[in-house]
Amino acid sequence: MAAFARLLECLLWSARKEQEAEEEEEEGRRTHDGPRSLLDAPRCFQRPHGGAAASWGLRFGASAVQGWRAHMEDAHCAWLALPGLPPGWAFFAVLDGHGGARAALFGARHLPGHVFEALGTAPDEPEGVRGALRRAFLNADARLRALWPRGEPGGSTAVALLVSPRFLYLAHCGDSRAMLSRAGAVAFSTEDHRPLRPRERERIHNAGGTIRRRRLEGSLAVSRALGDFAYKEAPGRPPELQLVSAEPEVTALARQAEDEFMLLASDGVWDAMSGAALARLVASRLCLGLAPELLCAQLLDTCLCKGSLDNMTCVLVCFPGAPRPCEEAIRKELALDAALGRRVSGEQAPKAQREGWPVSKDTPIILASFSELYSSAQEPPSLNTVFRTLASEDIPDLPPGGGLYCKVAVIAEAYSRLCQASGGRWQKGPNGARKPTGTHSNSSLDLEA
Repeated sequence: MAAFARLLECLLWSARKEQEAEEEEEEGRRTHDGPRSLLDAPRCFQRPHGGAAASWGLRFGASAVQGWRAHMEDAHCAWLALPGLPPGWAFFAVLDGHGGARAALFGARHLPGHVFEALGTAPDEPEGVRGALRRAFLNADARLRALWPRGEPGGSTAVALLVSPRFLYLAHCGDSRAMLSRAGAVAFSTEDHRPLRPRERERIHNAGGTIRRRRLEGSLAVSRALGDFAYKEAPGRPPELQLVSAEPEVTALARQAEDEFMLLASDGVWDAMSGAALARLVASRLCLGLAPELLCAQLLDTCLCKGSLDNMTCVLVCFPGAPRPCEEAIRKELALDAALGRRVSGEQAPKAQREGWPVSKDTPIILASFSELYSSAQEPPSLNTVFRTLASEDIPDLPPGGGLYCKVAVIAEAYSRLCQASGGRWQKGPNGARKPTGTHSNSSLDLEA
């Protein structure tokens, strides 16, 4: 994990510094209480978890990572059974706080209860359920307002999935997003609530607000959220018609046998990957038999590697039609991991070619140049250099949608083993530079770029 975090630090150093500069210079990049400062190194620790309701074929996994942000402001919840309702009903939600975690944590703890109360014991599908979800969000926001310290900023976007035996209900406000994969393609995705969306812009203007730099009052990037009560003070207007509204946009999708999975995630995930890329990546990992919670953790690692600088949370809900483990896909994945391990160890070109790397007119040059990282370097190659060298090669069977970024953990682990096995290969010479040697010791290679 330490090597993985260090590689992320090297890969994303430039992007981190650029965003820090932007946030310092542009007021629209600031939260209510100052710049959203970034850490010197990402916090990569995750606690993936999941569950299953075998009787109706539902599985879920969830994970979250703080990443580069100074504070974790995301929250989520998952219910595989709903009080008072028959089997087959379930509820999941992802919340992304801004200006603090208070609103997101409140939503994760209390939004489900408002949903259960609004549904009752005999919900009328689908229109009755859609109305119940709207009431639940507005009631939760009203309760949050009653508890909220006067004058304190902060709010949270939210996206929720309510599963019934007949329908999939999606309720969202803000830019946390949900995507449904059906029959191998993206069948539905929510649309972020941004101030410039026509319906949002009309409501904002009617409530006396302005939009500057694509943001509400030049500050808030979303136009619907729980909390943000400073933007809910327009006199004589109901809650759903304020500058910022907690009323969710609700969609009811009739369930089909081809439904595979639903991905709910905060905006940090969607910043790094498109819906189509995420769908391909998730499907390919399910074909490996990866548990949903471990898949979520791998997905967040991939998004970190691809440049996301935000907190990230994802919940993956798998339906009976989800891709099943495939022996051929598993075989290819194991072969890929083994080949990457051999490459990181600096094997010579001929053997690497025999082990299945693609052969082209440039292959001998590429493979030879990689082995020279170890054989002729005057100082140890950094893990970042190893990764970028691999990225320049034509590697077969990389995970669709994620590519080599999905394999950073594999590369970092192989590199760490190499360091442990041949830590004495490079030792400092008289002039202070390191040089290759034939001895081994317990020292390790420097991971700095």
